[in-house]
Amino acid sequence: MTQEAKKPDLVITREFNAPKELVYKMWTEAEHLAHWWGPKGFEMEIAKFDFRPGGVFHYVMRMNDVEMWGKFLYREITAPDRIVFINCFSDKEGNIARSPFMPVWPLEILNTLTLEEENGKTKLTLSGGPINATDEELQAFKDMVPNMQQGFGGTFEQLDAYLATM
Repeated sequence: MTQEAKKPDLVITREFNAPKELVYKMWTEAEHLAHWWGPKGFEMEIAKFDFRPGGVFHYVMRMNDVEMWGKFLYREITAPDRIVFINCFSDKEGNIARSPFMPVWPLEILNTLTLEEENGKTKLTLSGGPINATDEELQAFKDMVPNMQQGFGGTFEQLDAYLATM
């Protein structure tokens, strides 16, 4: 079944004590993403970073004996307000791959990141949902929304701490 994400299943909003341009920079420069992207406790290594519509961010996250590859495929960039990208697991070569933790996980998640500034603080909203997914994959994604909210909470705590060093 082919579909675009219509009503996102996952919506996360977070406020950062930093100007929008700085928060945007954290998402758009490899040296910054390497410091905060991913689950807590994982070490990040960037294999490729080409930030432009049609470009890719290909990375690996490691902790102990666990290695997970992933990538963003950038669709739309409106600096410094919005980034639309597909997030997926991948192999070392950058080919889209099945999730290492859940075989029925959707292959592609379409995400929209928006940034709004007020009084020097930035409101980040990340919304997303599966595209080109089967009914079983759609259900797996919906069932995992609370876990993803918790995981992104940890990731955004890392971003918050990193922003504090700027």
